[in-house]
Amino acid sequence: MTLIALLIGLIIERLATQIFHWRRMRWLDRIIDKGFSMSARFANWPSLIPVIVLTVALVLPVAAVTIALVDRLFGFPHLILAVVVLFFSLGPNDIGEDVNEYCSALEDGDDERIGQTVKALVEDAGPDDPMERFRWVEEAVCIQANNRLFAVIFWFVLLGPLGPLGAWSYRVTDLVRRRAVFQAGRDESGMASIEPLRDAAVMLHGWLAWIPARLTAIGYAVAGHFDAALAAWRGDSDAHAGTTSENSERLLARVGVAALALDTGADEDLTARGVRGATAAKRLVFRLLLIWAVIIAAMTLYGWTV
Repeated sequence: MTLIALLIGLIIERLATQIFHWRRMRWLDRIIDKGFSMSARFANWPSLIPVIVLTVALVLPVAAVTIALVDRLFGFPHLILAVVVLFFSLGPNDIGEDVNEYCSALEDGDDERIGQTVKALVEDAGPDDPMERFRWVEEAVCIQANNRLFAVIFWFVLLGPLGPLGAWSYRVTDLVRRRAVFQAGRDESGMASIEPLRDAAVMLHGWLAWIPARLTAIGYAVAGHFDAALAAWRGDSDAHAGTTSENSERLLARVGVAALALDTGADEDLTARGVRGATAAKRLVFRLLLIWAVIIAAMTLYGWTV
């Protein structure tokens, strides 16, 4: 059942590009902002507590429906729920579409679109230097692939019949993290305690991303240049210098870019180099996605998943 729901969900995720905007769930921003505002009443509490309470509140409806539908009508309602929840848990944007938009903007020489597409991938404005920006984008694709795809799939498969709950819980932590980071960057947000909440939201999300990030990094080595990726994994002397989230992102970026094994051709212009790098990163991600699908199928065949 898990494999069937996963395959249907991924197929829909690949084909239903015209409804991707539904996954942004902007209406949840108001609820999350309300939760941030209410947390000010508990200023003496550790910031992680209101973040966890807010996350649990957003997860509870899906948890209740998931538990209620387990083993009902031969599992068919649960299958439909799993597909729907998985679709909304992946993303919010399709990484392939973001890379295609970025490459199109590069080829058109549209600086404004380039800036917008870079921000969608990097979650930041990015550097002005073209070569440095290319590397940022390649790293961001490797990081966002774990955040948008592989971590969601990991929690979906790990919890078996409660897979929709696992996938949605991970996505909620990401929604809370994104909103907290956005509000912390606004001078007019009016939330004096948003910085501690942002740090707590990043921490909670980083905990859930820790295991999937390492599995994804291993996958990059398998799907790409293994020796270079392995050397990159071993080569970071500051592997434990940052937060859990920072360490995971740094590992994904370092190993993913090394697995690409890109070089700059002597006669290659900047646009061609940027397109080639982003496209190579996208292909690495989709090769790994295929590998994960085969592994999950094999686990299902031998009865290791439900």
